[in-house]
Amino acid sequence: MIRYSTHIILILLGSFILFYPLSAVHGREQWKFLAKGVEYGIFHVISPPGIGEGKIHIVRLDPAQVRLKLLLASEHDKRSRTTAEWCKDHNLAAAINAGMFQKDFLTNVGYLRNGLYKQNRRWSSKYKSVLAFDPIKTGLPQAIMVDLEEPDVMKKLEDYNAVVQNLRLMKGNGINVWEKSDKRWSEAAVGMDNKGRILFLFCWFPYSMWEFNEVIKSLGLGVTRLMHMEGGPTASLSIRSGDVNVDLAGGYETSTSLDDTNSELWPIPNVIGVQIR
Repeated sequence: MIRYSTHIILILLGSFILFYPLSAVHGREQWKFLAKGVEYGIFHVISPPGIGEGKIHIVRLDPAQVRLKLLLASEHDKRSRTTAEWCKDHNLAAAINAGMFQKDFLTNVGYLRNGLYKQNRRWSSKYKSVLAFDPIKTGLPQAIMVDLEEPDVMKKLEDYNAVVQNLRLMKGNGINVWEKSDKRWSEAAVGMDNKGRILFLFCWFPYSMWEFNEVIKSLGLGVTRLMHMEGGPTASLSIRSGDVNVDLAGGYETSTSLDDTNSELWPIPNVIGVQIR
């Protein structure tokens, strides 16, 4: 693979944004059925040669047919694992970052509760998106994604065992809340579509978050809400379902890693996993 200096990479990135519409998609794979309630698709986007693959990987989940699990190193042996290791150790069909973590390498940056265990009791005023699953009452959706400005939102969240707060990318009705920026990175994200399905998304190609949101909107997935889980080398997604065995590791991040040399998963302390019911 051709390697580019930091200077050349930034020039090519700028040229890409200038000359290619963000909605440009030159083809996509059909959704591949992996298990009941689990589908996997690869969406191809135009990107300059030599700067990672122009693909967005998506695992689409029906929360009524799979079991979502919040797995935390702080609740187990305090040992971070790669998403591949989390899958192996807990029999997961897929795993993605549960969010960015603090300097102790254990604690989520936003509020996080798993049953009675509160890893982070503090709600952040900066993070407006919350994912909740595993309801404690019957008759409720198995998973919800909400904006913190919604009325009575805290009361809704009390009805769920797993609650995780993260940085928001899109708010209700698929509204892009990011401003244009020169900062770009590989991205792991979690979203919800207009049918209540959960989406695990991974893109190595370094978009800004405004650009990433616009590309996702252009794919016609019906995404209504989207949250940032991690960026750069620690962004991760592993899939172990059916005949699919995939490990996806981020690389590029404007402030730290300016090339495409990273191909290895980094250990992370918190993941959202999927178990087949």
